[in-house]
Amino acid sequence: MVVFAFVALFWADLEAQNSISDPLVLDMVHHNPGEAPYKSAYNNPAVIKEMGYNGKVYFLFESPALAINWESVDPDILPLGSDDRKWVDDKAAQIRKMHAACKEQGIAIYAMSDLILFPKRLIKKYHIEKSFNDPNDSLTKKFIKAQINEVFDQFPDLDGLVVRIGETYLQDAPYHQGGIKNKTDAQGTIIPLIQILRDEICVKRNKQLIFRTWRAFDDNASRYQEVSDAVEPHPNLVFSIKHNEGDFFRTKPFSRCIGMGRHRQIIEVQCAREYEGKGAYPNYVANGVIEGFEEHAGMSKGEIHSLRSFYEKTPNLFAGVWTWSRGGGWAGPYIKNEMWCDLNAWVMAQWALDPSKSEESIFNRYATDRLKLKGQDVAKFRKLCLLSADAVLRGRYSDRGNIQYLWTRDQGIGWPITLKDAASQKRNLQQKDEAIAIWQEIVELAQSMEWTDKQTRDHAIGSANYGLRLYEIYRSVIYLADAEANNDAEGMKQWIKTYDAAWANYKKLPAQYPSVASLYTQEYKMKNNADKNVNRLRSLLK
Repeated sequence: MVVFAFVALFWADLEAQNSISDPLVLDMVHHNPGEAPYKSAYNNPAVIKEMGYNGKVYFLFESPALAINWESVDPDILPLGSDDRKWVDDKAAQIRKMHAACKEQGIAIYAMSDLILFPKRLIKKYHIEKSFNDPNDSLTKKFIKAQINEVFDQFPDLDGLVVRIGETYLQDAPYHQGGIKNKTDAQGTIIPLIQILRDEICVKRNKQLIFRTWRAFDDNASRYQEVSDAVEPHPNLVFSIKHNEGDFFRTKPFSRCIGMGRHRQIIEVQCAREYEGKGAYPNYVANGVIEGFEEHAGMSKGEIHSLRSFYEKTPNLFAGVWTWSRGGGWAGPYIKNEMWCDLNAWVMAQWALDPSKSEESIFNRYATDRLKLKGQDVAKFRKLCLLSADAVLRGRYSDRGNIQYLWTRDQGIGWPITLKDAASQKRNLQQKDEAIAIWQEIVELAQSMEWTDKQTRDHAIGSANYGLRLYEIYRSVIYLADAEANNDAEGMKQWIKTYDAAWANYKKLPAQYPSVASLYTQEYKMKNNADKNVNRLRSLLK
């Protein structure tokens, strides 16, 4: 009986550690590295609080890890009067002002930081050029702990750190050096680093640590389980996972690591998706994320394939939702109106506050309360938004998931592969035609609705046309690649004409609808640029 009582107490304690009364509902604006920060309503803590968020995650280059002066370790690391010390002090002043705005609204303050990241002077002075990126190195371990102490000592309003090790961005960090050794090595890198951070942040400081799994242990179930087993749960420790395995692509599988292990998980959702227009056209993803995308419908019974199934099957692991209301990726399109990312962000935030609610009921509240739509226009708006998900899947991908992911991204269009299986390629081409028909219906719906004001109406119609005309370019590129693969000279000539006409029509958008986003560019530097291939075929056909 004593043994059974002990086991019951153990599991009760573990469940208590892994439970959370109030879910984390966090938002971040992901600015383009190396560019001026986005001018966005979501930079304002008051705006996101009103939307339902209870915390803000500041982006990498707004992190206190870049703004501490290191004086408690060694005043020579960033000496007074030096250019790097001035840069750090200016950054600190900027961050304190941001934190004060959050504090005023009563929402939690988080900062995303790349690890491992140190001042260049520190690395050089202590001769750790070859070891600074190894969390097992004794000096590196010492400096990580010192860095955490300085971060929370110098920025006491900070509620927690969001740590990522999958990439290291230094575009806006001229005086720092970063990187990590063997980022996917569970025993050699991930577990030792989490242990250090858990002890220093969660235990000693009673602050929160959100550790991002992306590109480290997010797409390998056995590695995720290995990390989960090795690290003791703590109420202040949360793992962050993108809802898609790998990255925010529609046809990537729903993450198999969601609902695994013994650590609470916060789910990352991109609201203006970098591979799908960045908010330039209607693209409603909240329904798919919450209730399940159509491409995941074929998953075996009992498998987690949506946030709802995650919440219902493993509620003790559900820590909340972290949206990127804006940003991700690089360059444009640059939007002037945040209508479509606002829809995704608002619905995700409101659902995370009460996951028992249906996505449809929350969506309808958005339509009536936020857009002030009435009567049949609420149903029309829902149809428009659900159709946008269908159009994106069929026009940019394929519902069978057999077209490559990166043939178009940000503001560029590349050259797509032609599927070798004839039946699959036929389906791929048919779906590009279907997508155009869907976009035409979306435009008609936008035109038929009674919007509350002219500005909203013009943008709804203009952005719907943006989607239609862009996807007409997509279709022409995919058909042209198919004609080339089949040595169809007449087909190539026809689709080059269609491609040229589609671009000409697309370029008329800014004059017709001034609120639309900046356009995709034919010159965008990306692998296998589509326009270069079209011009190559022009020359061959002459």
